[in-house]
Amino acid sequence: MSQAWLRLGRADVQISAVRSQGAGGQNVNKVSSAAHLRFDVLASSLSAEIQQRLLSLPDRRIGADGVIVIKAQTHRSLPRNEADALARLQALLDIAQTPDKLRVPTRPTRASKRRRLEHKAQRSALKDHRRTPVD
Repeated sequence: MSQAWLRLGRADVQISAVRSQGAGGQNVNKVSSAAHLRFDVLASSLSAEIQQRLLSLPDRRIGADGVIVIKAQTHRSLPRNEADALARLQALLDIAQTPDKLRVPTRPTRASKRRRLEHKAQRSALKDHRRTPVD
């Protein structure tokens, strides 16, 4: 497991059992086997840096109030859906834990400049041939 999960307390995560959606017969109608996970990022024990990275992720599961909501319902049993929800939360934490790479600005090479200018000249000549001739 990664570092972020080890710092995350079980009290930070709220898991409740809800009914699954979709087809499935009596099992879906009678048994609450889907897991509904809620994780409040701002109230968690994560560092402020990881919290900010997590909240800035472009993910629709992260609400405006800073709560991550994950619903897992792919399996027929509640323990497997809970494990699936925790794994998805762990994947989000892993993404937030890795820092962004800093871009090192580089200058274009002489060959790339030459290729760009050659391509511009070719396009210009092509468009020049499309014009109507001037008498």
